Amino acid sequence: MSASPERRGLVHVDRAIADLRRGLPVVLTAPGADTFLFVMAAEFATEDRLAVLMPWAPAGPALALTANRARVLQIDTYGHDTALVPMGPALDATTIQSLADPTADLAQPLRGPFRTSRTPPNDLHHAAIKLCKLARLLPAAIVGSPQRNTEGDTEGEPEGPEAWAEAQNLLITTVDDITGYDIRTAQRLTQVAASRVPLADAENTRIIAFRPEDGGTEHFAIVIGDPARSEPVLTRIHSECFTGDLLASLKCDCGEQLRGAIQQIAAVGSGILLYLAQEGRGIGLINKLRAYQLQDQGFDTVDANLRLGFASDERIFLPAATMLRLLGFGSVRLMTNNPDKVAGLERWGVTVHERVAHAFPANDHNAFYLSTKAEKSGHLL
Repeated sequence: MSASPERRGLVHVDRAIADLRRGLPVVLTAPGADTFLFVMAAEFATEDRLAVLMPWAPAGPALALTANRARVLQIDTYGHDTALVPMGPALDATTIQSLADPTADLAQPLRGPFRTSRTPPNDLHHAAIKLCKLARLLPAAIVGSPQRNTEGDTEGEPEGPEAWAEAQNLLITTVDDITGYDIRTAQRLTQVAASRVPLADAENTRIIAFRPEDGGTEHFAIVIGDPARSEPVLTRIHSECFTGDLLASLKCDCGEQLRGAIQQIAAVGSGILLYLAQEGRGIGLINKLRAYQLQDQGFDTVDANLRLGFASDERIFLPAATMLRLLGFGSVRLMTNNPDKVAGLERWGVTVHERVAHAFPANDHNAFYLSTKAEKSGHLL
């Protein structure tokens, strides 16, 4: 079955994500680049896997970390977004995993010092980190540049990235495909299912599923009543939260926001709740649990994400804008306390006619969390 180059690129990245999550290496290349990289997620480092990787990179592989994580470890970034730590005998599998995962930092305060490569990271290294993020893994990767065979010796190593990847039975994808992946998948949503689902607080409700073109995780629109397309629709953008939405966790206010939004929309007669597959502000459930572990150690919600190596918020709101467009809405009354959601929708062409406050009382478990969102993230609480 033929497919456009853009769609093939999305599928290649999606397959590379799946392999990374299995602990397998993948190959990254870029048009016109002199080198290509093999990449393996650092959290899957074992001595057996390192023994396979080491001979692939004659100059030695490196551990790629985000600048946020490197600063926590007192590793000099030399002003770059990605730090490259050359791997030597001191960097065994256990150490690599501990450098990627900050949950044991306080128990191991005297690691290092670690040397940073003076060679600036390039687009391949930045793409390796982004691929780990797209896979909802810790943003740390073992990377290396295989030796090209420039003499055309058929007895030696294959000279191009495609041939080398094929010889090692590894998937290959490109920097361009990875760099634009989240934007292209958000722009290419397709409605795949819809059904009436009466809710306890809103019986006249339909749920509509939207799937990215690469076949990734679906987003959902919960449409209550029959909102008019001719006027701003009352809308809530809600990022999925397994612990808050399903388990009624007291560590956040997500469950209250979800149920409160449904009740408020039903009370005015109609509106939309967009339920986005962006758990943990875009870092995934497993990393959110790691962030919770750091919060239990005394770090706030923003610092926890930074210590993990992420930005404080990794979400984009283009999926919400695309879903609204597909549903026929161009203007909203947005239920949010987060100015970034307002800016995020407007950036992608949706007019925010009004911001509607959407706050709930704190409890003993989430008071610090809410105050941090207000003080550090600018939420209007």
